[in-house]
This record gives sequence, structure tokens and C-alpha cells, in this order.
Amino acid sequence: MNSGDSILPPHGGYEQLLSYQKSVLVYDGTVAFCRRFLRKGDRTVDQMTQAARSCKQNIVEASQASGTSKETEIKLTNVARASLEELLEDYRDFLRTHNAPLWDKDSAEAVFVREESKKPHGRTRFPEVFETRPADVLANVMICLVKLTNYLLDRQIRALEAAFIKEGGLRERMTQARKKARGF
Repeated sequence: MNSGDSILPPHGGYEQLLSYQKSVLVYDGTVAFCRRFLRKGDRTVDQMTQAARSCKQNIVEASQASGTSKETEIKLTNVARASLEELLEDYRDFLRTHNAPLWDKDSAEAVFVREESKKPHGRTRFPEVFETRPADVLANVMICLVKLTNYLLDRQIRALEAAFIKEGGLRERMTQARKKARGF
């Protein structure tokens, strides 16, 4: 079997995934938010930081596992998505408990966040926003970024499911490779 006939498809490459790129923003923004606006030692800091980290790290792990297990890839991508849902609720809780408004999805501010998030990775103003905006603004920015990342992960999960149904997984490729090698 030559390298072009490998039963293991290309895998990894998570850096190119928009979901991963946005998850890095979510993690960086969450770290800044917690550092700036929550008390050190507050359990919420650990919860929020770990939820943001879990999303990012599970995307990485899912991407790497994709070569040998589509099931694991789908499961880990779902874990990433679930972590973000937990984080989203933490930001909503913050706004509610601080009597701060939640931006409407069509507000000028939310539209600005969506437009800014379309810029290429590393070319946005988000690092400045993370360090300069007040707590209620940053919480809303983070909610927008989390929702965007959730949307991307939902699309990614649907695509992974469709690809699995169409192409199968490693066992199917192994069986086909054995049959091909045996002349069946």
C-alpha cells in the first residue's frame, strides 16, 4: 500500500477551522474578562476559564482524532459545543446579577461584533476590546463571540455527521482496503 492508499485520512489542521479560531478569541476574552472583573479565587473564574479552554482543547483533540475515529471526532466536537453553552450561561448570569442589559442580536453593538469577527484571524480589534471595555460591554461582546462559535460548531457537527453517514469510518475503510488487497 503506498502513501496515497492510506486508510487513515488526513487529519489535524485544526488551526484552519473557523470554529477553532473563534474559540481562541473566546478563550482569550474570557481570561481577560475574569482577570479584570471577577475576584481572584472566585470559583466562577475557574469555571468560566475551564469552559472556554475545554472548547478550544476539544476542537484540537477532535481534529487529531478524526483520522482514526469519526465517532470520537463528533463526540469531542459536541463536548466543545457543550462547554460553550455553559460559558454562555455564565456571561448571561453576570449581566443579570449586575442588572446590565443583554444586547439584542440586531443591535448596532452586536452587528459590530459580528462584522469585526469576519476579519481574518489575528487582524481584529478584539484584543484591544478585551482590555479596555467595561464589564457589561465585554460580557455582551463575549456572548456574541460565544454564539458565533456555537453556530460554527453546530454547522461543523452537522457536516461531520453527514460525512460519517456518506463515507463511514475507519472500520469501513479497513474492510475496503483488505478486500482491495485480496482482489475482491
